[in-house]
This record gives sequence, C-alpha cells and structure tokens, in this order.
Amino acid sequence: MGATEIQVLNSLLQRWLVKEFDEKWIFVSLSMESIISYFETIPSSHRSLLLVGGITLFWILEGFVPLFKFDYKKWRHALPNLFFTLTTVIINFLLAFLLLKTSDWTVVNDFGILNWLPSMPLWAYIVLGVLLLDFIGAYLAHYIEHKVKPLWMIHLVHHTDHNVDTTTANRHHPLESMIRYAFTLFGVFIIGVPIGIVMLYQSLSLVATQLGHANIRLPKKIDEVLSYVIVSPDMHKVHHHYVLPYTDSNYGNIFSIWDRLFGTFMKLDREAIVYGVDTFPDVLENGSIKGLLKQPFQKYRKPTQ
Repeated sequence: MGATEIQVLNSLLQRWLVKEFDEKWIFVSLSMESIISYFETIPSSHRSLLLVGGITLFWILEGFVPLFKFDYKKWRHALPNLFFTLTTVIINFLLAFLLLKTSDWTVVNDFGILNWLPSMPLWAYIVLGVLLLDFIGAYLAHYIEHKVKPLWMIHLVHHTDHNVDTTTANRHHPLESMIRYAFTLFGVFIIGVPIGIVMLYQSLSLVATQLGHANIRLPKKIDEVLSYVIVSPDMHKVHHHYVLPYTDSNYGNIFSIWDRLFGTFMKLDREAIVYGVDTFPDVLENGSIKGLLKQPFQKYRKPTQ
C-alpha cells in the first residue's frame, strides 16, 4: 500500500471518528436536556410517587435482607416517622415557590457560582450543580446542626430513633424541615442553579436518604465500594451510633466526597452499631409524636465523650 492510499485511509478514519464522537456527544447532550426538561416541570404526583415508592421498595427489602432483626412492631414504629415525613412534605410544598423564584432570579440575572464559571458541557454543569447543592443543602446544614446547641436539640428528633429504618429518613421536627429548607434556598441562590437541576437534586436526595437509612444488609465489599462515591447504608449507619465521636461523623447525604474531603468520614463495624443518643435514652418518649414535638425545647444534655 502506497503513501497516498495510507493518507486517504487515515483521513477517512479521522472523519469517521469525528462523526462517531459528534453523534455520541449530541446523544448525550439531548439526553441531558431531556432529563432537565422533565425535572423543570416534574408533576407533584411523580414526586409523591418517588417518596411513597422509595419507602415501599426499601420497606420490602428490609424484610428480605435486614441489617438488624429488630424486636418491634414495624407499623407502630413507623407512625411517628411517617407523621414527621408528612410535616416535611407540607413545609416543602408551602415554601416551594421560594425555590422557584430564587432559581429564576439567579438565571435571569446571571448570578451564582455556576453562572460565573467558564462555559462547560451540560452534563458537567448538572453534576457540579448537584454536587454543590449536596454540599450546602445537606452536608453543611447537617454539620452545623451538630455543632450549634439549639440546632442540635432540634435535630435530636432525627437521632433518637432506636430502630433506624427507611422511615427514619425524613423523621425531622418541623423546625428542622424549615432550617434545612433555608440552607437549600441559600444554596440555590449562591450557586445559581436552574430549577430543573434543583428538582433533580431533591429527587436524588430523597432516594439517597431512604437508601442510607434503610435497614438492609448489602455485602460488605459492595457497601464499601459504593461508599467511595455515594453515602452507602453502612456508612450512614455509623452516624446514627449512639455515642461520640461516631455521631459527629459521616454527615453526607448523596455523595461521600464531602466527608472524605473535610475529615469527617469514620468507619465502625456494622455489628457494633447501637442506635439512639446516649443522653436521651427514653424509648417511649422517643417513639411518641407528642414527646418528639417537645424534644427540642428540653434542657440541653451534653453528650458523653
């Protein structure tokens, strides 16, 4: 084969590679655009289905591959947790317009971290937006709740569950639901996130927290591998151990990068985990809706070191 033929073949090969790359890139871009378009106008019924469907799926899995075989009446235990899930849903629904208004304002005014960065592919824009929202709306909010005493007393409601399962995921006092919402709102503002990415983040966050709290036993190796990217079930269970320093670790919700980056990642053998908070051991009060509603207003009790 002569030099001319080789040059022709190289030229044809290059054109083919460019064409293939362009077609795949166009497909990825269109897929990303379709995802964002869906979440920009995601119906409330779909979000409700995600919530109920997630609880149902992990509830069933807990029956087949439980991490712990709790000696409890599952529905009785779920009642206060589902009550607080409902209050969280109501608060988020009533305040949803603030997220939309804030998001739209940042886009129109070209405000926020994402809008100040150089141009990037849509997929990178989405990933970075979700990552940063996870940092401000979940990790940072969670970390501060553990470090500020009045906020810890509010967050305490989430930690005083002695039988952590998927229904514990949204066991938040109404005051905490508003605090978490404020952090998310601030995140949307400072990051400059379009509403499609905000809704995508909230959907991923919901599924992630249900998975993290689910009383399921994954093979240890699989759980460990997952924990390098996302907050795996075993990783989050360490956070629910009843004494320090484990309670003050593994604050992440979707991604584990923040705990690893800021030195708050910890390990503990899952068989050694005991749920609850050592200074609030009253099982009956911690399972009572009335008792839990009053819990943030009790006197602060310093955790055992």
